[in-house]
Amino acid sequence: MTQPSEKGAAVGRGIGIGLMYGLWKPRVLGAWRVPASGPVILAVNHAHNLDGPMLMGTAPRPVHFLIKKEAFVGPLGSFLEGIGQLKVDRDSTDRAAIGNALAVLEHGGVLGIFPEGTRGEGDFASLRSGLAYFAVRSGAPIVPVAVLGSTERPGRLVKALPRFRHPVDVVFGDAFEAGDGSGRRTRKALDEATHRIQGRLTDHLKNARRLTGR
Repeated sequence: MTQPSEKGAAVGRGIGIGLMYGLWKPRVLGAWRVPASGPVILAVNHAHNLDGPMLMGTAPRPVHFLIKKEAFVGPLGSFLEGIGQLKVDRDSTDRAAIGNALAVLEHGGVLGIFPEGTRGEGDFASLRSGLAYFAVRSGAPIVPVAVLGSTERPGRLVKALPRFRHPVDVVFGDAFEAGDGSGRRTRKALDEATHRIQGRLTDHLKNARRLTGR
């Protein structure tokens, strides 16, 4: 197993900053809530393919995202690996991906997760248990993140992307611990942690919409 590249993730952040601020108008709220050092998990709602790159370009630290293996094809796959992103098979228990994600946290890095598992309404309505597992296993705090506006006003030339210079809000919430303090990783403990996480993420999304008017 190859340790995910922290330098690569830093390069990816630089590219993300250039692209996201160059093409759109990100408004970032609460970035100070992300711990300045140590392991942390960013739990992001997912309504558009732009959400991951947008977070990479607006987060205050380099992020290693778990990304579906289908995206790792051809030159794009090599590029994603080069900037420290993690390939995951969503249809199986991908032990390599689990090991890579835990390695990021063990080395004090930032792990980015779309807890809904795939693009949807972006409302945190259905969460997979993977986020709870990583949080409980590593002890890393979770910072909820709401990306709002990425699905609005499709571009004139590229309909799959927001219109050029369209404002997109990225709202970071307060860090919290997912576990109950016991360190248990039983199915019941993970189910309870997932329930707690879902409540916190849903509340954050409501607050983010209220703050931004979206």
